[in-house]
Amino acid sequence: MTDGSKPWDAALVRRWLERRHAASRLDQAAADRRGYEARDDFDKAAAEEWVCRALATADCVNDQAAFAAWLKQLVAQEEYPATGLHDDIRFERHVRTYLRGLVKMTKANEGFEKTLRHQ
Repeated sequence: MTDGSKPWDAALVRRWLERRHAASRLDQAAADRRGYEARDDFDKAAAEEWVCRALATADCVNDQAAFAAWLKQLVAQEEYPATGLHDDIRFERHVRTYLRGLVKMTKANEGFEKTLRHQ
């Protein structure tokens, strides 16, 4: 998948997923407190949480090619079951956008070292 410049680091990817999951939970709580005008922010954070939760439990994180294949399979899904959302269509759009970003990160093997809360 990559040019071989740096090896796939599954532990780094798992740590990145864990930190993004925690950040998305905080973002959801902040959007919920802001109320009606922050509905899109809430759905966006919920989408990030859904993706991170789905990927954190997957065994394919150990292999870059398998991880990329799993991401593509998730992108191709028609529905992403979740509750407590404001707009299901907007949520699904955010999930696909987030997954596509992860596909690019996985293909390039870059970005997983950025673990700050706000990206």
